[in-house]
Amino acid sequence: MQLSNYHSHCTFCDGRSTPEDFVKFAVSHGFRAYGFSSHSPLPFETFWNMSKDDMPEYLMEIERLKKKYSDRLEIYVGLEIDFLDESYNASIPYFRNLPLDYRIGSIHFLPVAQPLAEENMVCMDGSFREYQKSVDHYYDGDIRKLVAHYFNSTQQMIEAGGIDIVGHMDKIYMNGHKCEGFDLQAGWYQKPLNECLHLIAEKGLMVEVNTKNLSKKQETYPHRDYLHKLCELGIPVMVNSDCHYPDLVNDGRADAFGLLEKAGFRSTRELVGGHWQDVAI
Repeated sequence: MQLSNYHSHCTFCDGRSTPEDFVKFAVSHGFRAYGFSSHSPLPFETFWNMSKDDMPEYLMEIERLKKKYSDRLEIYVGLEIDFLDESYNASIPYFRNLPLDYRIGSIHFLPVAQPLAEENMVCMDGSFREYQKSVDHYYDGDIRKLVAHYFNSTQQMIEAGGIDIVGHMDKIYMNGHKCEGFDLQAGWYQKPLNECLHLIAEKGLMVEVNTKNLSKKQETYPHRDYLHKLCELGIPVMVNSDCHYPDLVNDGRADAFGLLEKAGFRSTRELVGGHWQDVAI
């Protein structure tokens, strides 16, 4: 089992500890590689996204840690970049020009009005109560419409480019499965999901198996039922904990590797010496 993690959050966004605390955990538990992926700045301020003003300090701090721990751990700097629309995503010059080792593309917000402001967004995270209110208000109470919007935005994100990894690609089901009429096996869900997977394969992107909710909710993103489809399409995967606390850096990893082996995977994609490589499970 490869001990690495490329999706993590620290005090530069909504993580609960300093970058060095996460590094210390990784070193003490025998990790080979560790990557930071703070939530990217947005055109509006939120509780959990970085501010553009903090970007220079973020890059400097991870560079400091790279040097300090160079004999014990490979450390990488990335970002988890939100796709909002064609005007704000990982492909715009601001993100392309940052000296990052990798970029994760994720959907946390769906714009439902202009301008791009938090009050004009439907959020994928947060409480189910707020999620259901959004379904009722913006999608006529029909979860199928929200699912269609989500996967359409995911396809636009993949087409726009500027990313290496697709983050928690079907997180729509985290709250969505509690809504009336939601069905993971229905054609209206399966069709756009499969279209996204084929597009990911066509573009040569990686997909993370996100274990943030594996231990407490028995959920992975992508859902465990679809891991075999990624294998069949030859999509490279990695296991990421999406941790916000140092003691959760390794949470769910062993179980996720077991699921990947059952799905037919024999390797995961790893940064080794700064280059992506397939490493045997």
